[in-house]
Amino acid sequence: MSRTIFLPLLLAIQFLTRLPVSAAIPPLDAAQLKAGLRRSVLWFPLVGGIVGCIGALVMWGTGMFWPRIVAVALLLMIEARLTGAFHEDAVADFCDGFGGGMTPTRIREIMKDSRIGSYGALGLMLAVGLRAALLIALPGALLIPAAIASASFGRWAAVVAMVIVPPLEQEGSLAKDIGQRPGIATLCGATLLTLPFLASLALLAPVAVLASIAAALGFLFWFRRLLMRHLGGVTGDCLGFVVYAGQLILLLCVVARWPAA
Repeated sequence: MSRTIFLPLLLAIQFLTRLPVSAAIPPLDAAQLKAGLRRSVLWFPLVGGIVGCIGALVMWGTGMFWPRIVAVALLLMIEARLTGAFHEDAVADFCDGFGGGMTPTRIREIMKDSRIGSYGALGLMLAVGLRAALLIALPGALLIPAAIASASFGRWAAVVAMVIVPPLEQEGSLAKDIGQRPGIATLCGATLLTLPFLASLALLAPVAVLASIAAALGFLFWFRRLLMRHLGGVTGDCLGFVVYAGQLILLLCVVARWPAA
């Protein structure tokens, strides 16, 4: 019974990370798996927060022995291992597809290609490099709260994208299975799960948190126009790109120099 209750959360952990939860998931047929994956969307921000807490703990611990730049590099390494570089792979695929594709069909073909091209390599390098630079630039008091909050915030942004952009109608699309237009109740639940991870950061940098929410929503509606114009819907790689973009948006807003009140 308890495994059934927590099945969506376990599926979210299994989908977004490499944490060993498979033994706790009961056998599922295709229909049950699809239904469970759809319900798991609500838990994405919580799983992101867990990933953020693990990464922040690594950064805090290593930061006692090495400079900030080394601690940040170790955080990125541990997080990549923890998530299987899931979102980084999506960033590379998205940049390759939209950088080299001129038609919707060609964009999809490039994003499905397991090989990485020049656009993907450059986009991934810039995205990871920018994230590292922002984490290094964070004031000491904001480092841990911002690292945790950004991880949850990025997954919340992906839930919003699922709500406002229809999944691309293509066979075997994870976005179609997982992001089958979650309802407002799912979005509200995901938002509530994000708030605890934003709370400590909001106490220290309220303007930055409000600015990041506004900036993320602006980005998401612009991104919706981009996807509808060039693809006609959202794919799994697009959602992974949103996760990484959401993290960068929050960190950019926290590091920004805001005018004094």
